[in-house]
Amino acid sequence: MTTDPDRATKLAADELAGMSDLDRAIFHDRVSLLMPDIERTLTGLYGDTHDVGVLVQRFLRLAARRYAARSDELRLLDLRRQADPEWFQSERMVGYAAYVDRFAGDLASVAKRIPYLEELGVTYLHLLPLLQAREGESDGGYAVADYRSVDVRFGTMEDLEALTSRLRTAGISLCIDIVCNHTADSHQWARRAKAGDEKYQAYYLMFEDRTEPDRYEETLREVFPVAAPGNFTWIEDVDRWVWTTFRRYQWDLNYANPDVLAEMADVMLGLANVGAEVFRLDAVAFMWKQIGTLSENLPEAHLILQFFRAITRLACPGVILKAEAIVPIDDTLPYLGVGEATGKECELAYHHFLMVLAWSALAEQDSRLLRAALSRIPPVMPSRNAWCTYVRSHDDIGWAITPQDAATAGVNDFEHRTFLTDFYTGNFPMSFASGHIFEENHRTKDRRVSGSTASLAGLEKALESGDSTAIEFAHRRIRLLHAVAAAAGGIPIVWSGDELATTNDYTYVDDPDRATDNRWLHRAALDDAEVERRTDPTTPEGRTFADLARIMAVRARSPELHADAASSPVDVSNDAVVGIVRQSARGRLLLLANVTPHPQTVTPIALDAHGLNGPLHDRLADEPLAANSAISLEPYDVKWVVSAPG
Repeated sequence: MTTDPDRATKLAADELAGMSDLDRAIFHDRVSLLMPDIERTLTGLYGDTHDVGVLVQRFLRLAARRYAARSDELRLLDLRRQADPEWFQSERMVGYAAYVDRFAGDLASVAKRIPYLEELGVTYLHLLPLLQAREGESDGGYAVADYRSVDVRFGTMEDLEALTSRLRTAGISLCIDIVCNHTADSHQWARRAKAGDEKYQAYYLMFEDRTEPDRYEETLREVFPVAAPGNFTWIEDVDRWVWTTFRRYQWDLNYANPDVLAEMADVMLGLANVGAEVFRLDAVAFMWKQIGTLSENLPEAHLILQFFRAITRLACPGVILKAEAIVPIDDTLPYLGVGEATGKECELAYHHFLMVLAWSALAEQDSRLLRAALSRIPPVMPSRNAWCTYVRSHDDIGWAITPQDAATAGVNDFEHRTFLTDFYTGNFPMSFASGHIFEENHRTKDRRVSGSTASLAGLEKALESGDSTAIEFAHRRIRLLHAVAAAAGGIPIVWSGDELATTNDYTYVDDPDRATDNRWLHRAALDDAEVERRTDPTTPEGRTFADLARIMAVRARSPELHADAASSPVDVSNDAVVGIVRQSARGRLLLLANVTPHPQTVTPIALDAHGLNGPLHDRLADEPLAANSAISLEPYDVKWVVSAPG
């Protein structure tokens, strides 16, 4: 089917009433461009079960209503983003991620920390779940009880709108989470379902007996095999089995019901009108279920995201989408849009492979696995997309080492994952790390790790021992990891506290709502005394803050690091050194990182093989490098090598 744009605009006439002729013409033009995508995605999702023409009309009216309600300030933002569609790919993009309460307390106090963020060069702030969460356990806020209200601990929707405006004035885009896959069991939809309302029971995946759940379970995996085994929970209040992929109190939504898609689209457009510029779409891989499959990464999940992309471009094109899809690389790339969906899915996705492989290289003191695994990722991103790179996040670290990548590097994948867990929990000879095991899958024997960047990098142990060499090496590892994330391709995102070398926070066990989840080890509150010490270079806080601030400032002056530059891991004839080349019309930059506690060299022949000869320059240290000579790297040293300025 094809809806005529003129007719489509007329269908939304009531919602556009009172707007100028120009505003209506702009909406009409967007409809002309985006209607094929809206029809294609709705047909793919519901063509066999619903009247797609009726659904198209419904969603057009929704988009028109939210478009008409958009403020003048946000309309100007839309125009600016359309004039500069590469804005988020810029080398000037630097991210920072934090929980509201752990970072500042509430939304009003976040605004007071804007100068602090500016010192780090931050242009992108991700505030983790800030919408109203369930009381008690809430999976760090990812069990949302109300998508249309800010958590009362943080403020109000008006406070959020005021913060987005303040951030925008400072040149900082706000990213917020929309939990797509599930709601809390205390959400009004769930409460109505418990009360017997069939309309809202159809919002979720509910079963009267175990027949269908058992058929699904044959091919499903367990996300939290210890804390939440299985994927279904018997809920007495509703007298049914409810699909609960993550926790018993997180009920999976039923996107086969278009009412759910409409609700979530309206939530998204409403938050865009409050001023959010980036949406981190949580748990998107799980949004569609099908018996006989893993019920992850299914084509319909991608159609849902493509629909979200189309409707946001229709109502609020200044907004971009980030897929939270921590899945194998072959499954990750489609979330950025490939094939028919090129340029039509999410603009951003997490580069969790780089994070895992960088930690792996430090533990192994070897770059071969990193080089082999990153070589499988296309060096050039899909059109107008970017990775989000990071050293640490709010989550645990799962060692995503595949058999294919491990075999290429000559190691066994299971044995290597075991080694990494043992190493980063301090249970391997000569380990410098102080991490803790998070969840052990008793069936597969795989384990994940919690711990702050500083503690995993050795600073906690080093400070306890007072060993000056160990302290120095720990600081160098922290600097190396962030320099790799900042140069390897995409938007580097600093996890709150990493800039101050914050070590593990063991006080989480004193909070009954957090005591059973050791991921709170690396979710420490930003301590005002530590923040004050950021200006004292003799302290761990001061040294690390200065290191990260310099890395991000140099990045902002390095056009070679624009996200559209090809990113290729390279062999520099020394397996102790990570080599990554960034190459585009903007120039060439070679990242070199010595992942060992011993001095290393890279020969002129290796440099010449990657297009770097003659006088060279270390952009990061702002130091010349001798022409046609080996480059020396001190223990855990990192350099950004470019041709010397003319």
